[in-house]
Amino acid sequence: MRNLTSSELRKLYLEFFRSKGHAIISSASLIPENDPTVLFTTAGMHPLVPYLMGQKHPEGRRLADVQKCVRTGDIDEVGDASHCTFFEMLGNWSLGDYFKKEAIAYAWEFLTSEQWLGIPKEKLSFTCFEGDKDAPRDTVAHDRWVEMGVDPSHIVYLPKKHNWWGPAGQTGPCGPDTEIFYDTGKAPCGPDCQAGCDCGKYLEIWNNVFMEYNKVADGVFLPLDQKNVDTGMGLDRTVATLQGVESIYDTDAFAGILSVITNLSGKHYKDSPETVRAFRIIADHIRCATFMLGDQRGVTPSNVDQGYILRRLIRRSIRFATQLGIPDGKLSDIAVAVIDQYGSVYPELEENRDKIVSELDKEQQRFTNALKKGTREFESLVSKMEGTQISGPDAFHLYDTFGFPVEFTVELAAEKGLTVDMDGFKAAFEAHQEKSHAGAEQRFKSGLQDNSETTVALHTATHLLQAGLRKVLNDDSVSQKGSNITPERLRFDFSFPRKVTPEELQKVEEFVNEAIAADIPVTCEEMTVSEAKAAGAIGLFESRYGAKVTVYTVPGYSKEICAGPHVTHTGELGRFKIKKEEASSAGVRRIKAVLIHE
Repeated sequence: MRNLTSSELRKLYLEFFRSKGHAIISSASLIPENDPTVLFTTAGMHPLVPYLMGQKHPEGRRLADVQKCVRTGDIDEVGDASHCTFFEMLGNWSLGDYFKKEAIAYAWEFLTSEQWLGIPKEKLSFTCFEGDKDAPRDTVAHDRWVEMGVDPSHIVYLPKKHNWWGPAGQTGPCGPDTEIFYDTGKAPCGPDCQAGCDCGKYLEIWNNVFMEYNKVADGVFLPLDQKNVDTGMGLDRTVATLQGVESIYDTDAFAGILSVITNLSGKHYKDSPETVRAFRIIADHIRCATFMLGDQRGVTPSNVDQGYILRRLIRRSIRFATQLGIPDGKLSDIAVAVIDQYGSVYPELEENRDKIVSELDKEQQRFTNALKKGTREFESLVSKMEGTQISGPDAFHLYDTFGFPVEFTVELAAEKGLTVDMDGFKAAFEAHQEKSHAGAEQRFKSGLQDNSETTVALHTATHLLQAGLRKVLNDDSVSQKGSNITPERLRFDFSFPRKVTPEELQKVEEFVNEAIAADIPVTCEEMTVSEAKAAGAIGLFESRYGAKVTVYTVPGYSKEICAGPHVTHTGELGRFKIKKEEASSAGVRRIKAVLIHE
């Protein structure tokens, strides 16, 4: 088995699939474009949904990439050997080209061939979909593994919970998968221990998804006209396997980052279970925060949506940095180590180096101020208390209103001979989470993946809105920083340093409605990035594409690189009306608008 660095595995994977006729495409932004179903890109499939649904990709039907991803559901679990928030997903894609037999053969060759990874065949086990009322048992995948030379005893059928990849939102492309596990050599947890068991003996390293169904609104699974392959291999996890280390934090990817934490704290990574956990949390959270801050779409700390997650990561890092004795204002030193590790692969990190450092420093100062306010509130609370226990709701108030970590409340309370009702705090916290999740689901409930006439029209309107802003504000640096579309309205975030005046907003409205009244055809062309730039197209998200891009044009008004879909004529949009303009985050404004059909 080859002992590869992160960089070597990344290059080798792309080299292998290039040799199999795949075009190599760049990673998309961490912030999904016009997809309100999720806050972040959580899998390689998100940027490719239009193509999985049948739209032609400029680079063809065979693709491979390394997609940067963020998953935040397990933030509180980060610190153990396996959880992290940011990760890179190696992926290869067939858009209606090859299917199960070829995908499985490619995976087997890359994993086991001495030319590639050289993993011993007997160390691998596999799971396949066992079938249910929605789809039959996947005997094709099972039998193909046997044809490759796998002992049938190493293949297990599991239900949808384990071996089915659902759509990115409530509806969309989905299908059964076959997962590949590496036997770590640990003792089995019992007689029923097998691939898919979460005891730690079997480590999942690759997932082959066969997208052959479309889940529609009523929960029915319909066969897709175009059958796709979507595979994913976690880079960190696979490198840890190849290097024979116990966690992703012991790989070369984290070596430089952990070294900086050691220098700043004067402590060593494995001094104690407490330092192990603190080092891992800081390393993971600052790596993730650095990628969010350095992203093409400009996420900054705030109290809502992506900015809220970013703020939470930074502030949790500060708390554990304080625990390690790292001086104030030094998290940006750790971010620089992240940039040095990844900047050659993701040039946006180098390009945004100054912004990353500046935003981290500013957020640290904000949190320091918040802690001062929280401490004053704590003292006021204690002075009015009766009894010796701080109630759960009061502890949560300090946390929610002042950003005061409950651990700080516990420590200060102990100094005064008091306790904290942690059960009550957890109950208040969980109630808040349920309320927040409900709100998030309301905000992020449907996107362009449904391809409805309304959302497609609103998506087209964002192009005209951006063009109108650039013209009226006389500022070509105005660029999209986020977009959220529901069937009721569009929300468009854009870079601009001040409030847009009512007079300017009216002129923007008039610009968009003029284009609508002209009923102009919306054209679509494929061209190279250089050709698109020469033609005057705005290339806001060009880094995600390969050599060719899709350019949508409203002649005389707008020309943008975009994946679509769009209306065929501007006259289909109705009347455009701006409902609100407000600040989104530092240097970013937000417009909410609707289309009215009279």
